[in-house]
Amino acid sequence: MIRYEYKVVPAPTKGIKGKGVRGAEAKFSFALQELMNGMAGYGWEYQRSETLPSTERSGLTGTTTEWRNVLVFRRPRAGDASEFQPELLPAPAEITQEPAETFEMSDDNDAVKPLADNGVEDTQADSGISASLSILARARSLSKTPDNDDTEEDKEDPKT
Repeated sequence: MIRYEYKVVPAPTKGIKGKGVRGAEAKFSFALQELMNGMAGYGWEYQRSETLPSTERSGLTGTTTEWRNVLVFRRPRAGDASEFQPELLPAPAEITQEPAETFEMSDDNDAVKPLADNGVEDTQADSGISASLSILARARSLSKTPDNDDTEEDKEDPKT
C-alpha cells in the first residue's frame, strides 16, 4: 500500500498578470494555474480544494470565524519501506573449477615450469614451504619486465 504525504496551501485570493491575460477572472485563473504547476514541479499531485473555518482574534478579547480556501496536494512518501521491492538476482551459473597450475623453480632461478597435477593433495607438513616457493617463483616470473630482466640480487656491485 502506498503511503502519501500531504501539503495544504492557501488558495490565491488575487489574480496575477501574465502575457495575454486580460480580465479579473483570467488573472485569477492564471494565478491558480501557476500555483498548481509550481507544486507539480516538486512532485505534488492536486487532490481538492476545501473551504474551512478559521477562528481568529478580533480586538482584545473577541474572536470571529473566517472561512479560508485551501488547496490540498499529495505525493508518495519518499523512502517508505513498503515501496521498496528488492530485485531478485538470477542464480549464478555453476562454475567448473579447473585445477590451478603450480610452478617449480629450476636451478638457475630464471626458468619456471608448471608442475603437472596428479590429482593427489599434498598433506605433508612441508607443503606450506613448497607452496611458498611456488608463489615466489610465479611472482618473479610476473615481475620481470623486458627493460629490467635482472633483480636487485642478481646485479653485481661495480666497486668489487
